[in-house]
Amino acid sequence: MKNFKAFVLEKCVENKVTHSITDLNPSDLMEGDVDVKIEFSSFNFKDGLAVTNTLPIIKKYPMIPGVDFSGTVIKSSHSNFKKNDNVILNGWGVGESHFGGFSQMARLSGEWLIKLPEKFNFEQSMIIGSAGYTAALCVLRIKDYIKDIKSDKVLVTGASGGVGSIAVNLLAKMGVKVTALSGKDKDFLYNLGAEEVINRDSFEISEKPLAKQKWIAAIDTVGGDVLSTIISEIKYDGIIASTGLAKSHELNTTVFPFILRNITLAGVDCVYASYEKRLKAWNFLESKLDLKILERIKSNKGLSDINGLSKEILAGKIKGRTVINVNNY
Repeated sequence: MKNFKAFVLEKCVENKVTHSITDLNPSDLMEGDVDVKIEFSSFNFKDGLAVTNTLPIIKKYPMIPGVDFSGTVIKSSHSNFKKNDNVILNGWGVGESHFGGFSQMARLSGEWLIKLPEKFNFEQSMIIGSAGYTAALCVLRIKDYIKDIKSDKVLVTGASGGVGSIAVNLLAKMGVKVTALSGKDKDFLYNLGAEEVINRDSFEISEKPLAKQKWIAAIDTVGGDVLSTIISEIKYDGIIASTGLAKSHELNTTVFPFILRNITLAGVDCVYASYEKRLKAWNFLESKLDLKILERIKSNKGLSDINGLSKEILAGKIKGRTVINVNNY
């Protein structure tokens, strides 16, 4: 591969960040022992933060954002990968400190890659993307903790978003009674498998240290006062998988639910999860996720759409999963 296109962020005077679709050469890429021809990436909340410079996601400039991708190995000196292998990348600081997925080509460490699961094609793997992989990690964290997960209600916040929508479907496929919290289309969530949908505008924020016990478990993607309220509502021996800050990174709570109700607040990280955890999550997605759902929740965009998508996702205007076709610019 000679020249290729990439969506590039650069920092200019007064810390202003600019973006452009740029022609690059393989010699412009960063160090690594595997070269990949990228087919698809996906658009995540973190990408929106990076592109708008809302939070200091980007660690160095210029940077190609995009925290994940799928594609084909075109060159490798890594023992686990050879030419024409189909691969997935999620996390590892890609799109933050190492050139990421909003590009037609990547060079990176083979330690960061896994092989594309046989059940998924390139596009499907990125409809799932980092968000779906994170959802799988959250569901597995709860499943490993709650032995009889079908016995009670599980809450999913930000349920129309990337992590939330796939979490709802995974839980529903397991026979779990899912309550979805969202400000968007109820029918969309019922079609994913939710048993109950709560509009976020009618969700009562509680400042009580202990409120009425409602959920045996929850997956939270929004943080802030929503998370603090859920903590006060989790049932005895329950668990919350916390993996997002769409509303706020701040958390005001007390120790009472943790001591008096023996609950667990479990942080779920997808960026530096071990190889074993990644494989387990993707195998779980292969076995449980309804492929028909992927077509319902996807929106297909190109490199030229990334700036607009960044503003939309931070404004809470995107539902489901947005796939970036890097050959569409």
